[in-house]
Amino acid sequence: MVNLVAAQRPLLHALMKMAGVVPYSVDIEPGTIMNFWVPIESLPKTKKGQPPKPPQKPTKPVVILIHGFAAEGIVTWQFQVGALSKQYSVYVPDLLFFGDSITDKTERSPAFQAECLAIGLRKLGIEKCSVVGFSYGGMVAFKLVELRPELVDAMVVSGSILAMTDSISDETLHRLGFRSSSDLLLPTSVKGLKALLSVAAHKKLWFPDRLHKDFLEVMFNNRKDRAELLQGLVISNKDTIVPKFTQKIHLLWGENDQIFNVDLARKLQQELGDNATFRGIPKAGHLVHLERPCVYNRCLKQFLATLHSDAQTK
Repeated sequence: MVNLVAAQRPLLHALMKMAGVVPYSVDIEPGTIMNFWVPIESLPKTKKGQPPKPPQKPTKPVVILIHGFAAEGIVTWQFQVGALSKQYSVYVPDLLFFGDSITDKTERSPAFQAECLAIGLRKLGIEKCSVVGFSYGGMVAFKLVELRPELVDAMVVSGSILAMTDSISDETLHRLGFRSSSDLLLPTSVKGLKALLSVAAHKKLWFPDRLHKDFLEVMFNNRKDRAELLQGLVISNKDTIVPKFTQKIHLLWGENDQIFNVDLARKLQQELGDNATFRGIPKAGHLVHLERPCVYNRCLKQFLATLHSDAQTK
């Protein structure tokens, strides 16, 4: 029987190409490969039979879109790529164990993801960028800015925190009614996937069970490695340090986020200091960029336009 979610992939890939991005694999180090969706214009044309040339440096301001835990890059950001690609050079990485990104290393921390991402961006010719991180991708984005501050000029964070401390993890799981992060984020059944969607979205999403089953087959591979990513995510409260960021940080939040609620966002804003701003989007939950993409894109573009005077907001 045809997997309906897998069958949609060629269409999504075609739409991404129309929006101006195509997949490109980057060798980070021996045993580690990251897939990026990169601007078509950054890949020099070669004659048939010739080896591909390395990517060219981007000619427009660069925006990096970092996905969350439930889906790979272009599935997460499918409504944002086209909205940004006319004014910005948009890059969408697949973090390790998502999409076609893989490593044989045993490290599973957000810091390792960020290090690999930084190497990949450098090999793509990127010297400065703005980063947009959602959920798990937001934690990786914070690590990227902490480890490579010269690379990032600003960041936008949605539905995320600086780091997943054991107290936040325990409180969140208890409040949502899940025994572990794997139970929440790595469902193995239609019932589990429905439970995840019910807390991730503001409005109840209805899909036939067949579609849920197909989504489980396609989007939740590399389960062992992803479970290890979740284990490597949680740190002790006593190890939490708020870095002194110099970059502008915009917190763009669904006002009805049940996973990382607005109170956490406001607390995060206070911890980050004067460089942080907050904007809530009503009638949207954790999946704010998918639930209200037009509003989200408008808010995102307004913030990015403050960084680049030559970028016009539409």
